[in-house]
Amino acid sequence: MNRPPGAVVERAPAKANLVLHVAPPRADGLHPLCSIFASLELADEVVVEVDADAAGDAVLCPGVGGDNLALRALDAYREAAPGALPDALRVTIDKRIPVAAGLGGGSADAAATLRAADRLAVHGLGTRRLRALAGPLGSDVPSQVEPRSALVQGAGELVEALALPALALVLVPRTTGLSTPAVYAELDRLRTAGQAPQRAVLDPRPLRELAASSPALLGASLENDLEVAALSLAPELAGTLEALRGTGALGARITGSGPTAIGLFPDRESATVAAQGMAVPALVTEIRQG
Repeated sequence: MNRPPGAVVERAPAKANLVLHVAPPRADGLHPLCSIFASLELADEVVVEVDADAAGDAVLCPGVGGDNLALRALDAYREAAPGALPDALRVTIDKRIPVAAGLGGGSADAAATLRAADRLAVHGLGTRRLRALAGPLGSDVPSQVEPRSALVQGAGELVEALALPALALVLVPRTTGLSTPAVYAELDRLRTAGQAPQRAVLDPRPLRELAASSPALLGASLENDLEVAALSLAPELAGTLEALRGTGALGARITGSGPTAIGLFPDRESATVAAQGMAVPALVTEIRQG
């Protein structure tokens, strides 16, 4: 991507849920969660620049249509800090993270836009206030304000940095995405019907211990409460998971609301061999360190 003079450039890393525990919805309809978010090397690039000739903000994301969360992020920043930004900004997103894949790409772009806006503002808001702005945008956005692996709780607003071991992942996206609200609704339906386990209590302590464990134990302990709902809506994903396990993955699960399947591997070399053996297109990436 060309980088115009004076433009602010931010990387927007994908995330994978290595563990995702989901409680029943609160009174406001949001589902409390407790999750290990692994920040990945796979990332979009977000460029934000002043557009003196435009009447307002714009987001350009070639190949991706519809409402863009990055534009909502800019609106939220302007509302929180009136007059702090130039009159019109153009956000250009080089999209490398698969769309509607459960990898948090749109959320990462929105968080990167908030960071860029803060760099361009007359007086920046700082990380704490950016995270507060991020919460209403979506449960994945607050953790991406400072991109790193984290333990995430609440409705995504409680973020605690975690150190994860160096591991590689094979990502198997699906051509057609899954709607996050539809997956959560399916989980609620399955639980009401007694077809999915209930989870009344969310305890972060085992997740902290797991994050500090060996790669083998971490791989064997991958867990996702939303997986049963994703498989209900897209049963063919079960075959993708079995294929990943058959390549020798330490563990394989659907990440987030899906439909991307992830396989965990001890190093990039073994992950690359596994990806080449898959019958469907697969991506190789690693957990970001530091």
